[in-house]
Order: sequence, then structure tokens, then C-alpha cells
Amino acid sequence: MRPANAEIREGTRFAFGKNWSRFLSVLDEERICEAERSLAQMVGAPGLKGGNFLDVGCGSGLFSLAARRLGARVHSFDYDPQSVACACELRRRFLFDDAAWKIEEGSVLVPDYLKSLGTFDIVYSWGVLHHTGAMWKALGNVVPLVAEGGRLLIAIYNDQGRASRIWLRIKRCYNALPRGMKIFVLWPCLIRLWGPTTLKDFLRLKPFYTWRNYRGLRGMSPWRDVVDWVGGYPFEVAKPEEIFDFFRVHGFTLTKLKTCGGGLGCNEFGFVKPKDMERSF
Repeated sequence: MRPANAEIREGTRFAFGKNWSRFLSVLDEERICEAERSLAQMVGAPGLKGGNFLDVGCGSGLFSLAARRLGARVHSFDYDPQSVACACELRRRFLFDDAAWKIEEGSVLVPDYLKSLGTFDIVYSWGVLHHTGAMWKALGNVVPLVAEGGRLLIAIYNDQGRASRIWLRIKRCYNALPRGMKIFVLWPCLIRLWGPTTLKDFLRLKPFYTWRNYRGLRGMSPWRDVVDWVGGYPFEVAKPEEIFDFFRVHGFTLTKLKTCGGGLGCNEFGFVKPKDMERSF
């Protein structure tokens, strides 16, 4: 595979890691505790303590940190070297020299690399696999990483039909533009994404209330989330039933589902891999 940095320079990939590195400046204990709560809720019983947790596309490393603080042994990897650096910085800040949290550069699209990892009680990939450029291949590649009886937790962008195709064109345009020109795409998108909510806050006599109290899907600031959304390319989408059918064919059982109501955002899935499944690549 070609290096992520080469794709970023060519404008065919968003600099996810660069965006995450800026997020670290606003990361605080409150956001970490929120990440812990949301992860614990998604995992459910019997929890994470004593299990092994794989974070596929770890981004900032926030949820890897949450999993480690909840008692799991954690292995994190990301295709973007700046994301890897972010996760390493989080480990340095909060769990210095922790041997139970391994972080490295790697790709979910490289089977030989994945084979070296083994299997995990929990495989977590939140808002990641739709950014690989080969989403269905990536979804298939995570199947063997889940141990028998283990769980797979993923979030995938919802297919909105025509609206998703428009966003795809916007994302391509944004990444192809020179740095100084990107703001001319960001500002109209900010108005489109936040305008209705901001207007509602004013009408409720609570100006900018939602913006000030925003935490986002993965604990980002609102501006960082806008940049991540507009820039997030490659970009693929799927209907909830397509994801369900895909993993049903692979023998998985759906245990949790939270949709975005047919709108903008991710559908969230929890699957369990039966204990009698054969493991193969």
C-alpha cells in the first residue's frame, strides 16, 4: 500500500491525524470520562476488565485510552502516522510506559499484517472503515480478528442516497483544493450543518448553547468535527440492512443497533461472533 502521507499530499486522502493532533489541545478529564461511559454502555456486560481490545483505526487514541482505563489490554493501530503519534501522546500523558497498551502503524486492508495480530475479545472500529477507500473489503477483513464469542463494535456512515453523493463531491473538492482555499468550502458547510441548530438555540433564548456544550461522536470540539466531516475522504456509506446482512452471512449475531434515523451521521452496530465459528482468512 502507498503511505498515507503521499495520498494526503495528492489530495486523495484527508489528514485525519493532523485534525486529531489539534483535538488533543482541548482533551480533558471530562471528555475522557464521557468516552469511558459511552464505551462501557456500548460494550455492555460483562464489560472490558481483563479482556483484550483491538482499536482498528484508533485516531486520537481516546477510546483506546478509555478501554485501557476500563481494564482491557489494548492494541491500537492506524494507517495515518499522525494518528499513531496522537495515540502515543495520550499514552504518554495518562498511562506512561503502560505495557498493556500497544500502539503501532498498520492498515486494515493488509491481510498479512492483520494475521499477525491474532484475535480479540472486542474489536472496535468507530467511524473508520468507511474512510479506507475499500469499505467492504475492510469490513470483511475485521471478521477473523474477532475471537469466538467475542464482539465487534462498528459505526458506519448512513447511506442518504442523493445527499451522500453530494457530500462525496464536496469532500473530493475540499481535499483537492490548496490549503488557503479550503476555508471557502468549510464555511458554507459550517452554516449548513450548524445553522438550524444555532437558530433554534436563539429562539429558545439560549444563544450558542449546543455549540458550547457539544462533545460530538468521539469527544471532538464542534469545529474539529466540522473539519473532520467535510474533509473526511475517502468516503463510503451503507444502509443499516446492508451491514446487518453482511455480518449475518459471516455468522455474526446483531446485539445492538442505533441508527441516525435515516439522516446525516453514523449507524452504530454491535455484533457477537458465535463460539462455534471456524476462524479463517
